[in-house]
Amino acid sequence: MSEVTPFRFYSRSHQVLLLGRRARSIPELLEGVRDLPPASIYYHTHRFLQQHHYLSPEPPNDFAYWVTNILNLDNLGESLASVDIMAHTQIEDLRRAIVEKLSDHVAAGKHMTTAPPGEEFHFMACKTFVIPTQYVAHDLKEFAEQLSKVTLDTLYFHIFEAPLRLKQEGNDFSTWFAALGHDELARKFAAFDPYTVTLQRLRLRLIATVNKYA
Repeated sequence: MSEVTPFRFYSRSHQVLLLGRRARSIPELLEGVRDLPPASIYYHTHRFLQQHHYLSPEPPNDFAYWVTNILNLDNLGESLASVDIMAHTQIEDLRRAIVEKLSDHVAAGKHMTTAPPGEEFHFMACKTFVIPTQYVAHDLKEFAEQLSKVTLDTLYFHIFEAPLRLKQEGNDFSTWFAALGHDELARKFAAFDPYTVTLQRLRLRLIATVNKYA
């Protein structure tokens, strides 16, 4: 097996930016999703996922949450919540998927509900700062040990944000395992569905899998 670069665990922090734009209805939400910068699409699809992942698996995105809980459009909310974030490795693909759901609703001429005053959808974005941690792994055994110590923010960064950075399927962990020559382990990590469990349970599952190969 050829020598590869040790795996450095990273974390990140976000600076939230208020864009000064609001939506009161589905047509206005659709217009905003079409026009706003990629950082806003990322924020509204991934922020909710991270902050609420410990509460229940498969949480909706911000768009789905607002449509369901503020406009009371359950069918459209379910449709927006069904957009598979992990299946889209490019923000623009994710944007198109959301636009399609909203466009179909508008094109159907359904009742256009308006949000009550103070309950409008506020478009936001974020600036991300990537931070190296003290945790480094040189082999699988050390990887499992370090994975048990890192924060859930670090786990989120390497699992959920990786496809958008790499612009491909898989995650940072599976990419490193493949470089080590552990192709089967890499495939298993790439195939994990992180939406079916909480982040803490996902961590335990990943550690148990690595230990089988260490």
